[in-house]
Amino acid sequence: MCIETTTEIMNILVFNCGSSSLKYRLIEMPSERELAGGEAQRVGPKTSEPARIFHSVNGIVEEHRYEMPDHATAFDCVMGLLARDAKLTPHGLGHRLVHGGTLFQSPTWVDEVVLNQLDEVIDLAPLHNPPAIRLVKACQQRYPDLPQILVFDTAFHATIPDYARQYALPRALQDKLHIRKYGFHGISHQYVCTEAAQFLGLPMEQLTAVSCHLGSGGASLCAVREGCSIDNTMGFSPLQGLIMSTRCGDLDPSITLRLLDHVDGDFQSVETILNKKSGVLGLSGFSADIRDVINPSEEEHHKIARQATQLYLWRLRKYLGAYLAVTGKPHAVIFTDTIGETVPEVRWMVSSGMEAFGLRIDRQKNWHLETYPADIAASDSAIRILVIRTNEELAIARYSFATLRENLTLV
Repeated sequence: MCIETTTEIMNILVFNCGSSSLKYRLIEMPSERELAGGEAQRVGPKTSEPARIFHSVNGIVEEHRYEMPDHATAFDCVMGLLARDAKLTPHGLGHRLVHGGTLFQSPTWVDEVVLNQLDEVIDLAPLHNPPAIRLVKACQQRYPDLPQILVFDTAFHATIPDYARQYALPRALQDKLHIRKYGFHGISHQYVCTEAAQFLGLPMEQLTAVSCHLGSGGASLCAVREGCSIDNTMGFSPLQGLIMSTRCGDLDPSITLRLLDHVDGDFQSVETILNKKSGVLGLSGFSADIRDVINPSEEEHHKIARQATQLYLWRLRKYLGAYLAVTGKPHAVIFTDTIGETVPEVRWMVSSGMEAFGLRIDRQKNWHLETYPADIAASDSAIRILVIRTNEELAIARYSFATLRENLTLV
């Protein structure tokens, strides 16, 4: 979403709520200038290290230690730090919520009806939604006159067609349990596609691309046709799809049944295995970060690391080929997030050998990347290969500003 120049200036305080952390950025809109930012760490039960906030203004980082038993308290601490400077007063809040289910498919203004509806989606993302929703409610209680906008990671994927969204399960069961492909990382996928369209001189609604969000934790590919998501490698949950740091990705359902039998039906144990002990960590046995596995420091790890890398790349290349096929003739393949932006080995190994699809990567450009966005495709490549830095907080600020501007009359 592109925000047009306006004389109205609003400071949007963006929150990205983790299970034990609270990232925040105060962004002046529409200039998109970051005024302050930081992260509250070790929110919740006491740990061996004290809870703290790393708060940054004008490039100067301060560390503040507080008792933060919950995200509401962390929010109070953040607001206290911002209150030291009148120029850092927020005019609106923007929240990232991982899962909006079928209820929320666009940026949403928080009111009493929405607050009640949030309880219906709280369990859809057990690690992320509960603390984020509790934070929204705490903000409403403490600052009832401060408008809040919710931006959902699943919203961009609302355009996935039914034939790509449905699972081959009994239809009545799917309807009863709300089982469908939701897709995730939508804020990031939409942001980098918007940036790619601008880089290529295209309207967003004309862009066809494959977006590769390769994080050091989660990862997904998104097939985009004419500016709309038509498929995402994640599904009913973020567990489906690619091999990730600790998530297994695609799995024969019979394996899950076998695991349940192995642990005498202990659902929680199986969920822990699939979400927290599998992926790169499970394959390598020594690290959850593919960067460590591609270039292992220990000689004893070389063989197993090579096998883990092959599996990681095989899944990536398979999905990339599939999405190149379903998008038809895409304008670009986009690499983003930590691994996509900073690990040239992954970009090279994923993209090379794809000439049959019209994709040809330039070795020199790939290994000597200096500025972003960057086109690392060979000059004769039919498809551009772009490396674009994602910025979910800025995307949330854009959505929030646009939604607020539509509904507020500033004095």
